Amino acid sequence: MKSTALLSMTGQSIWLDNITRKLLDSGQLAQWIRDLSVVGLTSNPSIFEKAVTGSSDYDTQVSALAAKGLPAEQVFFECAITDLTRACDLFRGVHERTGGLDGWVSLEVSPLLANDTKATLAQARELHAKAGRPNLYIKVPGTPEGIPAIEELTFAGISVNVTLLFSPEHCRAAAEAYMRGLERRLAAKLPLGVVSGVASLFVSRWDRKTAPKLPANLKNTVGVAVCRKCYSEYCALYSSDRWLALEAAGARTQRLLFASTSTKDPSLSPTLYVQALAAPRTVNTMPEETLLAVSRGMDLPTVLAPTDRSWQATLDAVTKAGIDLDRCSAELQIEGRDAFDKSWKELIGAIEGKTAALAR
Repeated sequence: MKSTALLSMTGQSIWLDNITRKLLDSGQLAQWIRDLSVVGLTSNPSIFEKAVTGSSDYDTQVSALAAKGLPAEQVFFECAITDLTRACDLFRGVHERTGGLDGWVSLEVSPLLANDTKATLAQARELHAKAGRPNLYIKVPGTPEGIPAIEELTFAGISVNVTLLFSPEHCRAAAEAYMRGLERRLAAKLPLGVVSGVASLFVSRWDRKTAPKLPANLKNTVGVAVCRKCYSEYCALYSSDRWLALEAAGARTQRLLFASTSTKDPSLSPTLYVQALAAPRTVNTMPEETLLAVSRGMDLPTVLAPTDRSWQATLDAVTKAGIDLDRCSAELQIEGRDAFDKSWKELIGAIEGKTAALAR
């Protein structure tokens, strides 16, 4: 049995953290769906920046759209929606077979809107309508300004992937927004089961940020410990009376999704975060290299339980070593937002450059 199949049997869904036109055209994505238990896909500005600038696959469409006088941002979204709706269609069978649990594909709003609730709402609604697929998540950052948008979109019946979460507090805010949106739907006598959601918790960036400041025995332990704490709180929240009342009315859980699960330190096993965070009713979205490393063989010594408290001693020791976890989580969210902003600007600049070059 492949390790990917074994992992999926624990109750964790495997999603791919990548999209390129080549993946679609070559049949590679379809093969991974068939052979490696891949049941969903996520994307972000950095992924699309690499896809568009790293190949000529988008040149024809970019040129045709630019010839219509479309601005670079609109050109990008047209290209992204072309790819992601194709991916949605590939995953439609998974979506139907799992009753809407899996088979999701994510499209992110412009990261430049991360601090603008009103503009985030407007663009999310526009993109969702334009894609016209029942298994498309709109990806919204879990920044303070993004949280109200998540509530409003949930109330409107638009399923959301909340991104840029780094701490239990971030995850709690995302879950609260989701539940408030569902409670408003319930009060308005609107169906709850048509809305879904995931909360994307980033793992490896914790270790990249803290490892240089920690003694050897604590390096590369923070990401897993923080995520395990978040999982513990996630299990408690979704067994609460408040949630059970919504579930009884037909609501779906906002599943915890482990993102940024590739190891950045070459001395570490490429499957470290996957092995440490196998947990029921969650998602792990993996870059290609991590997915392939898992498929080649991976031990799975344990599966997380709601009662797991292994994180407590690690986080206590890390705090004692001088790491302010609250401050780090706030900084990580800002740094993540800024990194996506940078990739976005580079992407738009690359599209403008391609447009000019193709016109010549």
